[in-house]
Amino acid sequence: MAKRILLAGESWMSYTTHVKGFDAFYSSVYETGERYIKAAFEKAGYEFVFMPNHLAMEEFPYSLEELRNFDLIVLSDIGANTLLLPTATFSRSELRPNRCDLLRDYVLDGGALLMVGGYLSFSGIDAKGKWGSTAVQEVLPVELLKTDDREEHCEGVRPETLMPEHEILDGIRGEWPRILGYNKTVEKSGTEVLASVCGDPFLAVGSYGKGRSAVLTTDCAPHWAPPEFCEWEGYERLFANLAAWLIK
Repeated sequence: MAKRILLAGESWMSYTTHVKGFDAFYSSVYETGERYIKAAFEKAGYEFVFMPNHLAMEEFPYSLEELRNFDLIVLSDIGANTLLLPTATFSRSELRPNRCDLLRDYVLDGGALLMVGGYLSFSGIDAKGKWGSTAVQEVLPVELLKTDDREEHCEGVRPETLMPEHEILDGIRGEWPRILGYNKTVEKSGTEVLASVCGDPFLAVGSYGKGRSAVLTTDCAPHWAPPEFCEWEGYERLFANLAAWLIK
């Protein structure tokens, strides 16, 4: 039976006001960014389940038993508030399990967790990602900032490999493609930083309890990860290797 991966996040809705002289009108659009990472995991033989942000708010697992239905949980561009404020709590003041605590317990009990960068990953824009003040911080291989952690690089910057012999980097050689930004974090004692960018962690891993976790501090899709990165021959290999190491 194929191993199962759950990706939560990677979706957004935009509402635009168009002003044309005296008149104005509105348009809206719903978009997702799972295309490249989905292809990478499915090519490697994994069953891929995508839970966009608006569904994760209500449907992300509320128990360890439900989380254990997945071999790897991936969080990408999803803020902690989406898990901390289900409608029952926010609108009706009803008690619900703390799903950030459950994610920590899931890893300690043998689960696998990957956090991918984005405007609402790690600390995120205006620190609204909020993950550093949750139990998830305890099982991430980096320390999160208390402030807006975005590092924007419109000129493009290249990650640098630090541990080329690590199995996650097997088959990935030569220069990394340029990226346009990442979330700034701080290396945590006792973990491994496999690659850095501008002196900050880019790819880092760690073991916690019976489980493992990893971070990739740039995005898995535009804008931070431009086509040069997403269509790079090492992209699919990187995510396949990450899943194999994390699940093992």
